[in-house]
This record gives sequence, C-alpha cells and structure tokens, in this order.
Amino acid sequence: MTKATYIDNFDTWKEEFKFHVPIKIRFSETDMFGHMNNVSPFIYFEEARIEYFKAVGLFQDFDKAEDVPVVADLQCDYLKQVFFGETIQLYVKANRLGSSSLDIHYMGVQENGEVCLTGRGSIVNINKHTGKPVAINEEKRDKIFMLQN
Repeated sequence: MTKATYIDNFDTWKEEFKFHVPIKIRFSETDMFGHMNNVSPFIYFEEARIEYFKAVGLFQDFDKAEDVPVVADLQCDYLKQVFFGETIQLYVKANRLGSSSLDIHYMGVQENGEVCLTGRGSIVNINKHTGKPVAINEEKRDKIFMLQN
C-alpha cells in the first residue's frame, strides 16, 4: 500500500474510525470502464462528513447558525479499484482540532474488507456574514471527538 503522508501507523489509524456511512456506487459516478470516477470520492467525503457532523450534533439548525464549516482543502489516495454497483463503507473521523479549523480523515472499505481509498481534508469554521474564520466554541469542540471515545 502506498504510504499517505497523513497516516503514521496504518493499523492504529484504521482502528480509530468508529463512524461510517454506506455508499453505493452509481452508474453516473463511473467512467466508461465502470470504475468509480476520480472525482466521486470527494462527493462521498462530503456526504460522510455531513452525516458525521449531524451525528455529533454540529449540523443542527444549520440555516440559523452564525458560523459554518467550510472545506479548505481535500486529498484522496486511491488504493483499489471500485466499480459500479459496489457498496463501500466510508468512515470519517476528526483527526486534529485547531482554534478555528478541523482536520478530518476518511477511509473507504470495500465489501471484502479491503481499504480502497483514504483521504483527509481541512475544515475551517467561517462566520457566514463576514466570511472570516472564527474560533470553534467549547461546546462544538467537545462534540467533535464524541464518536471516537
């Protein structure tokens, strides 16, 4: 397996994931060979990230919130081929928490148990009115790692 720079020990890293969502690979998300298109994981990351935030109570009353999580960067490492019709389990976890940012990690696992993709991304807490980063409050900080304990 190719070593991703954001993973120190793969086995330890893998064991830290607790939350996941199933992702069924649709025809529209594949190329002419039936492989998952290289942009599709980024859509899957968004779906898993939003469900993770909902599960820890961070996406409640999103339309009324003063600050929102905005993606600053995303990375994906493709380890195995994934095809139309497969269902993968896409795991998500909080990795590092800064004052106004959060590093999220992702892991896709095929039905046979093999890891098919890994990824990471930085999320910045942004004020909806000013567009500027704002500190993540203590209540949110406590919730972010809730599913990993």
